[in-house]
Amino acid sequence: MRLKPWMRVSSALLAVAWGGNEFTPLLVMYRTVEGYQQVAVDMLLAAYVLGIVPALLIGGPLSDRHGRRTLMIPAPVLAMVGSVLLAVGAESLVLLFVGRIFSGLALGLGMAVGTSWIKELSERPHEAHPEKVSGARRASLSLTAGFALGAAAAAALAQFAPLQTVLPYVINLVICVPSVILVAGAPETRRATAPQGSLLSDLRIPATRQHRFWFVVAPSAPWVFGCAASAYAILPALMADVVGPGYRIAFSGLMCLVGLGFGFFIQPLGKRLDRDGSIRSLAVGMGAVILGMLAAGIAAATLNLAVVLVASAVLGCGYGLVLVSGLQEVQRIARPDDLAGLTAVFYSLTYVGFFVPMVLALVSRFTSYPWLFVSGAVIATLCLGIMAYGRRHEVRDLDALEAAAVTR
Repeated sequence: MRLKPWMRVSSALLAVAWGGNEFTPLLVMYRTVEGYQQVAVDMLLAAYVLGIVPALLIGGPLSDRHGRRTLMIPAPVLAMVGSVLLAVGAESLVLLFVGRIFSGLALGLGMAVGTSWIKELSERPHEAHPEKVSGARRASLSLTAGFALGAAAAAALAQFAPLQTVLPYVINLVICVPSVILVAGAPETRRATAPQGSLLSDLRIPATRQHRFWFVVAPSAPWVFGCAASAYAILPALMADVVGPGYRIAFSGLMCLVGLGFGFFIQPLGKRLDRDGSIRSLAVGMGAVILGMLAAGIAAATLNLAVVLVASAVLGCGYGLVLVSGLQEVQRIARPDDLAGLTAVFYSLTYVGFFVPMVLALVSRFTSYPWLFVSGAVIATLCLGIMAYGRRHEVRDLDALEAAAVTR
């Protein structure tokens, strides 16, 4: 079967997402088997944000100027470097930290460049009958599938297979190699242009001047991975004693699969709810976030297995809806010349949520997790209020505004 062009890029996006999240269910293993402290483990979870954010903010705008393929091909290669370092560095915090940064660099490039490339390959002339928001949906589904499958496979191998600190990362190497070949054959959608200024000017993103981005998209973005991290990092850690030492890693993988699985299957609802000028899809997503935080508070208070799984599912729905709805909004706001740049800013804001486990681990010394989750629900409600105010801002024609300013 001949692959559609967007599927080639999707394979690389899935591979780097797999590499980015394969580490997450192994947090329990590093804490119990290797003896690392909880704060150190949460630091490793957040470490790859140090790679993601620079790769997003630099790689996205540069691909708008210099082409998608040039910036996307290195992504699965960097993912392989990260997996190798993680595989050999189980006994070294330094190697684990550096490996996570390489995984972040790979994922940052994949998210900013790959998401934009998939969107462009989902339009004419590459698609005979394109759908309006298919690009955002395909990109978010590729990411979510990679996150879910990577976590589930790593947890199963670490729990039941030999070489538990090595074998989970070998799988990522196996899937990254063909993805490099596939993405190299995808058609280019952004031809390189001659530099018209400094590197700094290449990194400017005019679409960030849109008020709608900051008042509608930005308040919701951190909840994408705030929900995800709560579902598959915080709740499994709280359940460690209930589950018992024999199945902690597998349970962590199950929580990843439940949260991200519901996040995957809920995303088509974002397409059906989406309307130009409306925040309905994002508002429903934020409603799921609020319910998920409240459910997580009950789960943390009761430590009941069924309640914890339900909380993970609701949090996953919040993750999936806010992710796909945010991308749909970004792709409406952005101009062709700064699509990857604005996508990069959006993803950078989503990854603020990955610091939630580390922050809550520190704050939990002074209060309880149930109250922290309830506080999260209150903050999410305030964010929804900001979005309700921001929906009055329409997407402005920046080119026309700049032209009018020049003629005055």
